[in-house]
Amino acid sequence: MVQLRPNLLINDAFGSAGSVTAYHRGGKCFLRKKSSLQYAGTPAQAVAMSVHQRALQAWRQLDHGVQLQWNVYGDEVEPHRPPFDHKARISGNNLFVSAYHGFATLGNEHIPQPVPFEPFPSFLVKLLDASAVDKVLQIRWKLEALDPESRYRLLTNIQLARPGAGRSPGRMINYLAEGSANDPSVTSFIPAYKVVSGLDLDSYQVHARCILLDTKTGYRSQFFAISGIIEL
Repeated sequence: MVQLRPNLLINDAFGSAGSVTAYHRGGKCFLRKKSSLQYAGTPAQAVAMSVHQRALQAWRQLDHGVQLQWNVYGDEVEPHRPPFDHKARISGNNLFVSAYHGFATLGNEHIPQPVPFEPFPSFLVKLLDASAVDKVLQIRWKLEALDPESRYRLLTNIQLARPGAGRSPGRMINYLAEGSANDPSVTSFIPAYKVVSGLDLDSYQVHARCILLDTKTGYRSQFFAISGIIEL
């Protein structure tokens, strides 16, 4: 890997272009050769890709004036990825696709209307406990957020591992928790959790990235990372 040295033309990079991929580690930007491996993906990844393709097709079919309105709203939104310099903004296309994915995750896939991005409330997630019922792992969380309208849902991006194992983002899977913010608890249901994790244990290391989904706009918040041990 090669560290990117800022210059007059480029001071940061993220993503892939041609045969090069830029990524961040320890606050620094590095360059590496783009992976050329072909991987069909899991069934869940195939479903997510199908949703993404429909979102892109829906964007292309929008009236140009509506696309311009999305651009106006996108120009007010900071990205959820580096650089976190409070200067970068996202495109209207990115904001539209984000809303489309959000509604699809909520089970309400449709073409969203352009609306301004509103700041999300501060929130805190605590891991309460877990149980296994009929091969389905149920993880309970305490979600605390200022949400008098029960407007937000918790999206949990979860990895199950052996106790003490480190976080591996590539092994995380999305599960929309049942329940709304400020309920006594919300629950993530993981069917066939032993198959998903490849482990049959009495206790698991849980790594999760917790995100608020706005049921009115489809938009999502920055993630809140949490880890803990569950006993079954």
